[in-house]
Amino acid sequence: MEVWLLLLALICLHAAPRWASAQQPEEATVIVKGSTKIAETDENYVCATIDWWPPEKCNYNQCPWGQSSILNLDLDHPFLAQAIQAFDNLRIRLGGSLQDRVVYDVGTESPCSPFRNMSNGLFGFSVGCLGMDRWDKLNDLFQKTGAIVTFGVNALYGRYNVRRSIWAGKWNSTNAYDFVKYTISKGYPVGSWEFGNELSGHGIGAKVDAKLYGKDVIEFKSILRQLYKAPLSQPLLLAPGGFFDQQWYSQLLQTSGHGVVNALTHHVYNLGGGDDIHLIRKILDPKYLDRAEDTYRDMQLTIQRHGTWASAWVSESGGVFNNGGPLVSNTFINSIWYLDQLGMASKYNTKVFCRQTLIGGNYGLLDAQTFLPNPDYYSALLWHRLMGNGVLSIDVIAPRRLRAYAHCRRQQQGITLLLINLSNTTGYNVTLQNDINVSLGKRPDLEKRSSFTQSLRKAVSWLGSKPSSDTKKREEYHLTAKDGNLQSKTMLLNGVPLELGDDGSVPAMNPVLVAVDSQLYLAPTSIAFVVLPKFEAKACS
Repeated sequence: MEVWLLLLALICLHAAPRWASAQQPEEATVIVKGSTKIAETDENYVCATIDWWPPEKCNYNQCPWGQSSILNLDLDHPFLAQAIQAFDNLRIRLGGSLQDRVVYDVGTESPCSPFRNMSNGLFGFSVGCLGMDRWDKLNDLFQKTGAIVTFGVNALYGRYNVRRSIWAGKWNSTNAYDFVKYTISKGYPVGSWEFGNELSGHGIGAKVDAKLYGKDVIEFKSILRQLYKAPLSQPLLLAPGGFFDQQWYSQLLQTSGHGVVNALTHHVYNLGGGDDIHLIRKILDPKYLDRAEDTYRDMQLTIQRHGTWASAWVSESGGVFNNGGPLVSNTFINSIWYLDQLGMASKYNTKVFCRQTLIGGNYGLLDAQTFLPNPDYYSALLWHRLMGNGVLSIDVIAPRRLRAYAHCRRQQQGITLLLINLSNTTGYNVTLQNDINVSLGKRPDLEKRSSFTQSLRKAVSWLGSKPSSDTKKREEYHLTAKDGNLQSKTMLLNGVPLELGDDGSVPAMNPVLVAVDSQLYLAPTSIAFVVLPKFEAKACS
């Protein structure tokens, strides 16, 4: 019976996509250069956020947040803990637009009230409050699940609105000081503190001058050094958590000085607003996706020129602003955008990539009402389990609609490839090669290769220079949409729906084992992780 099921799965995987294709598959070659790493991510590169938005946060006549914020999320829901634990150590960033209007109820005399609608308030809401009983419960969840916490601090406290979106005045650090002190006294391990949210450059709702911001970051760093007594216990200081503006970010580094800001954080919403009717077209357009590469490159250059002590983080990225796109951000199609961004950002030494959100809005990895995983949850989990922190260079001989990224395999020998097909009509027969077997300077045009040369290179693709009997298999994880519907909330792994168990347990995500010298077929609008355990890559040894 098991053999029959395996045969059926292989038929569905390899044959069905070919029948569904409107065109004959095109040939493609991916050549991996394993001698050196071009970049490195953090071991916990995949990150997700929990935001402050209350149920009354609405856009386009939709209010998708419900009970999914830092203040009202059901922390005891069994699906929530299991979803976090599946990552072993998921990095969770607590923050968002309203973080600069949060008061921490420690040493304060005012009543601790939640956010409420306020027409003249920032983003249409009043000041809100985080009670320490709620902070205690949040940390119970984090400690139980092994989460690594990043907390976004209110950077507007004590400032005043001068005109329009411009805020001035010195930051009042007293409330943050008391909150950090309380956190330390309770033994809560916050791995990093982020100063402010979207106050950089032109700002979103509010903005602060870079020189003023830099001076306040120095003060916050001083507080952390004072309160965290042991040098090895020092958490990272992140800033500014906004949209990248090269001049503003450079000034922040120059003003704050060496070693103050550990990571420059920026946000990515490169697809447009939640009411954009062209979201799917943008996701499948390679030229549109490539625009984001300029931001990652410019961030890397800014750090190289002005702050070599700092690293780059994406501390918030939902793709689609204003809650995400309904039936886009929470469906299969979004995994194409999401995984492409993870791959693209990693090439520019981005250490951490935080997805907006873990839960909340239309872009949650988990559904805000049911807590069931959306397709991007499984995409994030596969990346986390398969893609290591070493980033490798590749050459792709194929149309631009085939995207490819290569990393050292996570905590094991070998490498992992991520392949993404943006074409909804054309599949690709992909030949995988190690550059030690290819003379790039003398490579003939793909269409003119002799059948003998193709066969030879296919045979040695993953043997490197030291063939052995252990190199006969590779692992393939093919992700497709249920029934071919790109806006389906059900993702298939090797033809099988990914669904939670009755107890909320995350399903096993097992690969198909394929002969290493067989051709790899990538179906239209599909994604594949390909693990090559015995690939010879000096950079990964």
